[in-house]
Amino acid sequence: MQRNPEELYELGSPAPDVAGAPMLHYLEGFIDAGTAGRLLAEHLLSTFPHETVATFDTDRLIDYRSRRPLMTYDNSRWESYDPPELALHLLRDQGGRPFLLLSGPEPDHEWDLFSRAVLSVATQLGTGPAISFLGIPAGMPHTRPLGVIAHATREELLAGHQRLPSRIQVPGSAPALIELRLGEAGRDALGFAVQVPHYLAQAVYPPAALALLGSVTTSTGLDLPDAELREAADRTNEAIQRQVEDSAEVAELVRALEQQYDTATESQLAGPDAAQGLLADGEAMPTADELAAQFERFLAENQDRTDPPGPPSPPGQPGPPGGNPS
Repeated sequence: MQRNPEELYELGSPAPDVAGAPMLHYLEGFIDAGTAGRLLAEHLLSTFPHETVATFDTDRLIDYRSRRPLMTYDNSRWESYDPPELALHLLRDQGGRPFLLLSGPEPDHEWDLFSRAVLSVATQLGTGPAISFLGIPAGMPHTRPLGVIAHATREELLAGHQRLPSRIQVPGSAPALIELRLGEAGRDALGFAVQVPHYLAQAVYPPAALALLGSVTTSTGLDLPDAELREAADRTNEAIQRQVEDSAEVAELVRALEQQYDTATESQLAGPDAAQGLLADGEAMPTADELAAQFERFLAENQDRTDPPGPPSPPGQPGPPGGNPS
């Protein structure tokens, strides 16, 4: 029996005129090193006024026993319930150009139906390219430029972007399935994955969000401000550098990663395969594991916290190593 994807969402009426507008999407729950994707999504929603264009049925899509919504208990009674929201928002950049952002928790159920529902919404609204973004851990030092790997439904969409020229199998995700289904339907879709130093993968790392923002603006032409993220990135880098300087052992390990990175880059002439080499070498390096342990300790001490992992810190604060639940 063919299920109707329109059962999964409610589209506002009247539908806005967003023909050709880029549709960004970030769904929390899959890998997101440095909380890069989450930081970018929150940056956009906090920077621009926005309205909800469509909402998705979280009661069908989300496993509440796996990710329990918060409720507030106050003085002998339940006061409120904070249900999860999976919604498509309409925003306008600094020049007034419309774009969309789908955000919320990654569905636990009915991925294929959900991806067809996103396709249905995109078709009804006549949206432009769909663009996902997230962070991935990589065996590279924080002192080198962050690489951003792109993938897309058409080769032409990758022009000017770094890619990973490999055939691999990885655990699936709802955003990846959305891109696949949109491509099968003949629609443009692409995604960006910023490489985050793996010893900072569980910290809040604004430089990674800044790199993603640059890729999004390059691919869409949107006029999106970066001052807030840039200031946060500078503060974070300064805090990390202070921590490195406090330990000769950590400084030595950073230099070892720098040497590995520079050697790989030079030997491959900074071509697209450089990303592949860095990803492949990541966790296999013993010194990198030592570096990760050192940084986790220093980041925790810097935050002066010993409590369990929680939500990300505000932009600009490195955050506890366990701050990203994904």
